[in-house]
Amino acid sequence: MSGSDEVTRRAWAYLSRVAEPPHTALREFVEAEGPVDAAAAIRSRNVPAGYAGLSSATQARARVDRGAEDLEAAAAIGARLVTPDDDDEWPGWQLWGLRAADTVERGGPPLALWVRGTRCLADEVRAGIGVVGARGSTSYGEHVTGQLVGGVVEHGWSVISGGAFGIDGTAHRAALGSGGSTIAVMACGIDVDYPASHTALFTAIARDGLIVTEYPPGTTAARHRFLTRNRLVAALATAVVVVEAGRRSGAANTAAWARKLGRPLGAVPGPVTSAMSVGCNRMIADEQAALITDAASLISLAAPDGAGGPNGGPVRKVDALSGDRSRVYEAIPGSGALAVEELVLRAGIDSGRVLAALAMLEVDGFIVAAGEGWSLNRG
Repeated sequence: MSGSDEVTRRAWAYLSRVAEPPHTALREFVEAEGPVDAAAAIRSRNVPAGYAGLSSATQARARVDRGAEDLEAAAAIGARLVTPDDDDEWPGWQLWGLRAADTVERGGPPLALWVRGTRCLADEVRAGIGVVGARGSTSYGEHVTGQLVGGVVEHGWSVISGGAFGIDGTAHRAALGSGGSTIAVMACGIDVDYPASHTALFTAIARDGLIVTEYPPGTTAARHRFLTRNRLVAALATAVVVVEAGRRSGAANTAAWARKLGRPLGAVPGPVTSAMSVGCNRMIADEQAALITDAASLISLAAPDGAGGPNGGPVRKVDALSGDRSRVYEAIPGSGALAVEELVLRAGIDSGRVLAALAMLEVDGFIVAAGEGWSLNRG
């Protein structure tokens, strides 16, 4: 690694700790200034006034730079920091939908991700199914989880969950036991095993899958971090299934994030006498989730007609576009360019929204300016 690369990597590590994630203003500042300049400005308390709340959010940690130490601590356990600069590994299209959740509490994309394991994060989540459920799972829920996971792994899917007791742990073990890959998304530092009794499980996941978190080394687990973590489970997954969930639970929160992000959501029905199935039964009854009874129905939910599955070819980055960005992108012809006025007519939305969508599409490389108009980026 060159000296400049090392400086940039340390800047990313510093930024990953300087504010409690996710923080929209911090991400926007880094995107605008670059990690090195952004880190220098925050460290010297010289943040422009235009980034709402960033000065106060970074005040407590601004002068504590543990970037080098954090990178060393991660490397000691076979972990690394993955950032948007890492084009081959950053799961950009999966995380794209979180940009629309910037205004939601605990919403927004992560600034960077700490990853433990040798596999490529982008490859592993490209065909990943989220399997979540109650910590106080029943024997019924654990049996169904094993059956579902065994079936999807057999068809090449990876399994994404939260590393917790109950259904999460069962899903990870079933994936490993079936010879598949699994990803544990954590609510603590990459070097922290929580719960501690899952240390052996986490070691196995790191060997045959991946452990992922947006929290730097040494960060302890906390209730608000579990709720923050849930959005990543939903975002990284192609589809999410809830096996067991009480009336109010973390699994129900993950399900809510799946709906917000437009991920297909399924739920396993359970006995009407079981408190651990109340949440699932209600989701199905309210038509918030599809009824899932076996691996075939779960695979069909995740990849209708096989599209986008492990054997269906790569998912295009444009598939992650939504809202105005999707409408404006689709309005641009395959060849040639269109002016804003023409795009307003084609997309059917006002010029202000078209201009905002064009700006974001250009920043992310989907389109390029062509004279007085806009065309698709074929580079």
